[in-house]
Amino acid sequence: MSRKIYKLHPISAIINFLKGLKELIIPIGIILMSRFFNQSEGMDFWTDLLPLIIIGVPVLFYLISGIMKWLTFIYWFEDGELRVEYGLFIKKKRYIPFDRIQALNYKEGIFHQLLGLVLVTVETAGNTDGKPEVELTAVTKEAAMQVDEEMGISKRKARLIEEDVGLEAKNKINVEETGKLIHKMSNKDLLILASTSNSIGVVIAGIAAILAQFSEYIPYDWIYEEIRMFVQFGIIIVLFTIIICFLVAWLLSIAITFLSYYGFSVTEESGRIIVTRGLLEKKKLTIPLNRVQAIKIVENPLRQLLGLASVTVESAGGGAIGEKEKKMILFPLIKKQQLFPVLNELLPQFELDVTLTTPPKRARSFFFRMKLLWLIPVVGLCSYFYYPYGFLSILLIIPLILLGVWQFHTTGCAIKHNQLTIVYRIISKVTFLVEKKRLQVVVRKQSYFQNRRKLISIQGTVMSGITGATAKVSHLNEDDADLVLNWFEHEKKAKPIE
Repeated sequence: MSRKIYKLHPISAIINFLKGLKELIIPIGIILMSRFFNQSEGMDFWTDLLPLIIIGVPVLFYLISGIMKWLTFIYWFEDGELRVEYGLFIKKKRYIPFDRIQALNYKEGIFHQLLGLVLVTVETAGNTDGKPEVELTAVTKEAAMQVDEEMGISKRKARLIEEDVGLEAKNKINVEETGKLIHKMSNKDLLILASTSNSIGVVIAGIAAILAQFSEYIPYDWIYEEIRMFVQFGIIIVLFTIIICFLVAWLLSIAITFLSYYGFSVTEESGRIIVTRGLLEKKKLTIPLNRVQAIKIVENPLRQLLGLASVTVESAGGGAIGEKEKKMILFPLIKKQQLFPVLNELLPQFELDVTLTTPPKRARSFFFRMKLLWLIPVVGLCSYFYYPYGFLSILLIIPLILLGVWQFHTTGCAIKHNQLTIVYRIISKVTFLVEKKRLQVVVRKQSYFQNRRKLISIQGTVMSGITGATAKVSHLNEDDADLVLNWFEHEKKAKPIE
């Protein structure tokens, strides 16, 4: 390989500066708000200048830091490695063998798209904290593809050498491999995804978090007085206003989801899953098929009613850009009838056609008894502080019991060949599929009350991120739970749970 030195595009200095500046948005906002609300005629020159100095110093630091990183950052390819060097006073060098690279992820922000550039992150099997091994902040698309080509050439050469293939085969290593399209979402699917997602909760939580940062400067007394006067217009006007607010939040959540997943497609290429998505910020995420630890099929109540589901891949490395947990949304929305053939084509080791073993009837009450126990202090406090209407809180017993019964009828597990399937529900139904060789640990849990009813809960964990990904099937019959443990502990084939 050549020893040619490559540099980042100059726009990377601005991108690094803005990335650092993003961390200062809330502190800067608080300082400016404080300065605005605390203006007085007695303020002298230095008191007035101090907030600007406090803001200016870190801003100048991030600007200089961004420029220095761009000036000193270089990379090249040598001896089957991607080599990176950067730093002004402290030189940092990273040599990453291509055979250790699990994934190259691509991202195009607004600046990147305007200039035809791309951000490249390099993921290795050792990444557990969500941070990439190397990040090329801004390079041309040709340079980004060159990294992928150099990696492919190096890996194919190593494979050919290991297999002791002749010279004729070695000359074919530059033959380009094309990807196979597995799934692509239409605009109609995107609209359904946005309409049935829980993004509205994210929007409301985000607004609440922003308001919390400025709670010291919010005139609550004035707001309370305005709300009190508004309520006097009548309950119909109040309800109409609340509905309008939720409708705006829902439309905003639809827009966010649509922009995030626009052009969503899944491709299989050279033993890797490649997911492409995004409109304003385009992302291309990759994950090697051999790093897939488990898959989760999630169905919220509305999607389950419509026969839809989302699928998430748990991985031991090579996750999405900026995500601490090594998981990737494989299909954000797909019809259940389409899922079986598509998943079988992409991940044939997983079997969806299994017969679940469910908890016995005597376990039904275990799914809601603890919920009712937690409800007692809630009912007591509501009844005491909001007497007599607080007694109505006792009606919460009904939805809690119904939810527990729903969870009871959903829960189950199955063993088929070398695969463990666990199905459970909190609100959404989750189907967790994992091969035996991927399981890190299986835990058997039995409380005093479970022991009296001869019930056991089983929990399985796979490698994913820092803490791993876990699935739990609760209140199984003892014999069925022991069968799962025996299947995991012994190499001999256990009798399947069907």
